[in-house]
Amino acid sequence: MAADNPKSTIRSPKSAFTLVELLVVITIIGILIGLLLPAVQAAREAARKMQCANNLRQIGLATLSYVERVGSFPPGGITEGPCCSTRSGISWSISILPHLEQQALFDRYDSEAYNEDPVNEYVRQALLPVYICATDYGDARQLDVPETGPGGGHSGHGGRNLLYRRGSYRANTGRKQDNSSEWWDGQYQANNPLPEKWRGPMYTIGFFQYGVVLPAHVRDGMSNTLLVGEMHSHTRPARRTYWAYTYTSYNKSAVVPETRTLLVDYDRCVSIGGINGSNPCKRGWGSYHPGGLHFVFCDGSVRFVSTATDMFVLASLASVAGGDVIEQP
Repeated sequence: MAADNPKSTIRSPKSAFTLVELLVVITIIGILIGLLLPAVQAAREAARKMQCANNLRQIGLATLSYVERVGSFPPGGITEGPCCSTRSGISWSISILPHLEQQALFDRYDSEAYNEDPVNEYVRQALLPVYICATDYGDARQLDVPETGPGGGHSGHGGRNLLYRRGSYRANTGRKQDNSSEWWDGQYQANNPLPEKWRGPMYTIGFFQYGVVLPAHVRDGMSNTLLVGEMHSHTRPARRTYWAYTYTSYNKSAVVPETRTLLVDYDRCVSIGGINGSNPCKRGWGSYHPGGLHFVFCDGSVRFVSTATDMFVLASLASVAGGDVIEQP
């Protein structure tokens, strides 16, 4: 009987990508990544904006809680003498700490001492996420020496090179009077007080100055008056926001009807020039969010204000009793 023939083995050629096919796949992947990346970045920015708005909402509610307990808005800050080397006392951002669930930190603050004294170093260097916008989180976590003032690095202003924790938010001291060199964030109106219609809800109180703002003083309406807003700058770090630095404009700003004051660039603002030189830039506003910045109003509501907003409208929102009839931005 004949032996069976051995089963023949048929081998199929191995399949593989050709160079052209591989290049096509890589190209498609690149296109998909290019399409997906903006969506991912937009989603991240939306989350950062939401967190930033939530921070300001907490600050607004904490301030209103302070108002309910004390009967007035907290002072933007308290100083005991003329500009510029005078040491400082409590500021709005320290005053509302108990209402931000930071009672333990507030208890470490010695109100009988100056902010620049060693006993208050722990407080002025504390890292508080509620005072840091998510888009600014990396930079704002740092300690730095402000450029001027009693804790700053400018010897001409009596600076002592003290470290302060950076922040992202400033209180509204009011609207800038166009033809004046005086500001509500400092004690410059001692001999020539600015009219009430220029005041904001929180400004510095020093010798010869008016007292704190009561809710009844906000005659333009709590929902029509700016309380706290964002302020960042990617140039001149020593001129940025320091949440616990009471001196002049480092945790307070004013609205000047000049668009340059909304730039996130202190040096560029100065180079553009305008009324009162660099002073409006020191008291400017701005954020890294595309197209605008957040403000919390005196009623606790948070709104995103476009950088294209009419600056005279924004200036009208800065005063507590300007008497302006305005359309909300």
